[in-house]
Amino acid sequence: MTPSPVPYKTTIVFDENTLPAGFRKEHKTKAGVWGVIRVLEGQLRYQVLAPASDTVLEPGIIGLILPEQPHRVEPIGRMRMLVEFYNQLPAV
Repeated sequence: MTPSPVPYKTTIVFDENTLPAGFRKEHKTKAGVWGVIRVLEGQLRYQVLAPASDTVLEPGIIGLILPEQPHRVEPIGRMRMLVEFYNQLPAV
């Protein structure tokens, strides 16, 4: 059995005040990098720009970021979240 991928990097925990401006505007991961958005408290709007989708994330509902996929996030009130980065498709 192949072990599940583990993140090679994890951000600090951000809240609605500390979430970087760069996360709130269009950005993307590099080639070969997947991300997993984990909301620890509250809600976060996750917008994928191509192909277009708009999802509200909350604890238990993750946001999968595909390599080089343009996206942005926006807090919905009080929230806490982090992002994990993987060099292969994570088991989510």
